[in-house]
Amino acid sequence: MLKIRQICLNFPETEERLNHGMPAFAVKNRSAFVFVQESKQRKNASIWFKALREVQEELIEQDPDRFFAPPYLGPAGWAGLRLDIDLDWSEVAQAMEEAWRLVAPKRAIKELDEATL
Repeated sequence: MLKIRQICLNFPETEERLNHGMPAFAVKNRSAFVFVQESKQRKNASIWFKALREVQEELIEQDPDRFFAPPYLGPAGWAGLRLDIDLDWSEVAQAMEEAWRLVAPKRAIKELDEATL
């Protein structure tokens, strides 16, 4: 969870809060990612993140052992990533950035883009 927290809180204007008792990360009250520990359906730790439906479908198709459509949020395009397997942390960070960009205000996106130049 510490590594997930570091990645998520590195994005401008991102705050951690509880969402149904689980750590979640939001930008201006718009959720981008939710950490889920021991979900009933998956029996393992995972992070759910906002994604475009096409991206969600592509991730699940490419690697169904790692990615899944989470309950409740899956129909809205969110994707889930299992954390109990060997992870490529740069891939995790990229997925979190894409989720963040879907909810972040333009000024925050500009701030991140300028910081990474």
